[in-house]
Amino acid sequence: MDYEMLRSFRNDRNPFSARLGIYVEELRPGYARAVKTVTEEDLNPVSVPHGGVYFSLADTACGSAMAAYGTMAVTINCSFSFLKSARVGDKLTAEARELPGGRSVCVLEARVTGEAGELFALGTFTFRRLDKPIGL
Repeated sequence: MDYEMLRSFRNDRNPFSARLGIYVEELRPGYARAVKTVTEEDLNPVSVPHGGVYFSLADTACGSAMAAYGTMAVTINCSFSFLKSARVGDKLTAEARELPGGRSVCVLEARVTGEAGELFALGTFTFRRLDKPIGL
């Protein structure tokens, strides 16, 4: 599989992530890294980034790690913890890593960190791998 082509496909064909400013930097089977810089538009009424910002960044990274196997996958469950608030201008990075497990049900851990390594959020995502190839 051409991972650079898949990475470009995931960045170019994901209007939701594009609207949030999420960009997949790297992917390979069972691993992906996605980034986003916090903007004023990401803030909730108490002036901190909405939890959906962290969650969407992590979900995008996990979905990209699964897509790198060349087949479609869907999120079937998630446990997510919000640990710390970022600020406008902070560059967030979500790294997703697959945990050892099964063939059709896969579990990935995503860590959302800042440039200084501070941990903002942590999630465990469960995916079902589908027998449908990704058409690029």
